[in-house]
Amino acid sequence: MKILVTGTTGYIGKRLIPFLLEAGHELVCCVRDLNRIPEEFKDLESLTFIEIDFLVYSSAVQIPKDIDVAYYLMHSMSASADFEKQELACAYNFIDYVKGTSLQQVIYLSGIVNEEVLSKHLRSRKQVEQVLSTGTYALTAFRAGIIVGSGSASFEIIRDLVEKLPVMVTPKWLNTKTQPIAIRDVLSYLSKAAGNKQLYNNNYDIYGPEVLTYKKMLLIFAEVRGLKRYILTLPVMTPKLSSYWLYFVTSTTFKLAASLVDSMKITIVGRPNNLSEILNVHPITYREAVEKAFQKIEEDAILSSWKDSIVSGRFSEKISKYITIPKYGCFKDIKSRKVTNEEEVLNRIWALGGQTGWYYGNFLWKARGFMDKMFGGIGLRRGRTHVSKLQPGDALDFWRVLFADKKEKRLLLYAEMKLPGEAWLEFRLEKGKLWQRAVFRPKGLWGRLYWYSVLPFHYFIFNGMIDSLAGKE
Repeated sequence: MKILVTGTTGYIGKRLIPFLLEAGHELVCCVRDLNRIPEEFKDLESLTFIEIDFLVYSSAVQIPKDIDVAYYLMHSMSASADFEKQELACAYNFIDYVKGTSLQQVIYLSGIVNEEVLSKHLRSRKQVEQVLSTGTYALTAFRAGIIVGSGSASFEIIRDLVEKLPVMVTPKWLNTKTQPIAIRDVLSYLSKAAGNKQLYNNNYDIYGPEVLTYKKMLLIFAEVRGLKRYILTLPVMTPKLSSYWLYFVTSTTFKLAASLVDSMKITIVGRPNNLSEILNVHPITYREAVEKAFQKIEEDAILSSWKDSIVSGRFSEKISKYITIPKYGCFKDIKSRKVTNEEEVLNRIWALGGQTGWYYGNFLWKARGFMDKMFGGIGLRRGRTHVSKLQPGDALDFWRVLFADKKEKRLLLYAEMKLPGEAWLEFRLEKGKLWQRAVFRPKGLWGRLYWYSVLPFHYFIFNGMIDSLAGKE
């Protein structure tokens, strides 16, 4: 079958594509920015990409007429005031784009909505499902509970809480019941549903075999990690305090934390159905899901992470808009060093951030991350998804990767920390020299004062970093 995939660079999309390719399907993948095509998907014969922004309809975009099935995997966990309108706009535009095609089935991944009073996030998912059901194709909607897998938002937040806090004083919503499902089971349901007429024009809750509270999930996670943890729940924590608690302890942004807290107050338990028998999928337990996630982490085989989605930071535009570093109206710190082994230097550059750190003055980087967190930024806690791999769009501590090409010997980062302006950091090897360029475009007087105030720190940090990268320690 010929299948259209939306949300290609998202957490689910990047993991679903290999399943569909293995099943022998031909894929047409939608990306908002062609510069963000995952490296592992480039040059595959049965895979083509089209650039399309579903937020803004364009008659110039042409969806292939002969598609059979489409996966609708576009979601926003943004807490911006109009995110519900944005999600509805995407759904309406999707319907317009596929008109006139041979599309028979749309498969939509949503969230379990079994309460009358829903969070904004779950309400938006339900509204999108209603819009998608008005198309001229058959809709198959899968409503998932908490998805557990390496790199998923829920997994990483639980991991942060369990590994950082021996004793937790927590909000009362930790006693809310939910029914988590392993990412591998979600992908099995999605991939096996393509073209299955038994599932046309129906919706199904998909879930694991256990009903657990969030508190129990934390304790099981701790057992898997061999950690003893104590949890005390308090009824006095307001949603706002709960959001701040998640924000300061975990790697999530405050906006995402607020969205999650809003959803976690609601019981999420699936309705019984015969989907497992129809598709021959038998979900594993939460404990097994956590164990398998850590197997992937230990093998450095995480295919996708929520941290690499644009919503994990303050970046909101196409990456290509920022690849060209401005020449005028900017402050610059440019340094170079001669190098003898370019391959070793490239490997050091590609290992920047995360557990490796920044090679010099890591305590100063951590202090800057702490300051950023205090002012509502993302800090350093996102880390990075892979130890040695970087792709455009990846999160790298409080930076976003704009360009990463070892053949061109160039890495370009864009700052997502709170700044009175914009900042780029570039590493480039050329003719036996390593060039390190920091560029800051200030915004108003505060931007200029900021640059001059950090100059002394930049002198030590940037000199030390390039010396370490060039192997001149």
